[in-house]
Amino acid sequence: MRNPMKLILALCLFLLGLSAQAADYGLTTGDLVRITVYDQPDLTTETRVTEHGSILFPLIGEIPVSGVTATEASSRIAKALEKGGFIKNPQVNVVIMEFRGQEVSVLGQVNRPGRFPLQKASKLTDVLAMAGGSTSIGADTLVLISQRDGKSTQREIDLQELFKSGGPALNVDIANNDILYIPKESRFYIYGEVQRPGSFRLERNMTVVQALSVGGGLTLRGTQKGMQILRRGADGQLQTLAANLADTLMPDDVIYVKESLF
Repeated sequence: MRNPMKLILALCLFLLGLSAQAADYGLTTGDLVRITVYDQPDLTTETRVTEHGSILFPLIGEIPVSGVTATEASSRIAKALEKGGFIKNPQVNVVIMEFRGQEVSVLGQVNRPGRFPLQKASKLTDVLAMAGGSTSIGADTLVLISQRDGKSTQREIDLQELFKSGGPALNVDIANNDILYIPKESRFYIYGEVQRPGSFRLERNMTVVQALSVGGGLTLRGTQKGMQILRRGADGQLQTLAANLADTLMPDDVIYVKESLF
C-alpha cells in the first residue's frame, strides 16, 4: 500500500507548483479556481470565472476578479468575508485549477496543428501530446517562440534529447501565446550511378558513405572517384564540391555519382 503521507506531500507540491506558475497570471473568463478558507471546510468551493469576469462564493455572492492574480482574488474574498461580519481575519487561498484564458499555437509538422487551451500548468511534452505529436516527416528539432516581459525569444529544442533520460531540462514550461513550430525534415538528393536515386531523409551527422548506402550503393557502372556534392552557399549560389566518403552532408545537398570510364 502506498504511503498516504507521500501522496499528501505530492499533492501539496503539485498545487504549490500550479500556484507558483500562476503567480502573475490575470484571471479571465472560463478559468476554474479552487477556493479554501482556513478552518472553514464548508466554504471550500470550485467555481469558474463567469463571462462578466466574476466568481460566486458562499455568503458574499459575486466578486469581480477579471484580470487580477489569484493572490489578489484571495485578498478580495477575505475582505468581503470580514466586512460582511462572517469570519474574523479569514485566511483565504485561491488556486487556479484550469487556465481557460491561455492558449498556445502548435504549427508545422504535427498531426493536429492549431491553437490549444492551456487548462493547467503545462510542459512542452504536454502540448506536443495535445497536438498529436510530430508527423513522419517532421524534423528532429522544434522551434519555440515565446513572449516574456514584452520581449520575443526563439529557441531550438532537440526532440531526440527531449525524450531521452537527460531531457527533463528541455521539457520547459509553456505559457500563454507561446508558439511551437516543427519544420519539415531536412533531405538530401542522390542521382547518377546509384541503385535508388532520389530524395531521402537527412539523418543527423550523415556522411556521404551513409548516403550511398541509403541510395542502395553504386551500380555496376558507378565509381566513387569524381563524386560531387552540389551545395547552395550562404549567398544562394550553387557550388560544386569534390565529395569524400567521410564528408558530412548538409540539408538539400545533391550527390552526383559518375559513371566509370573503364
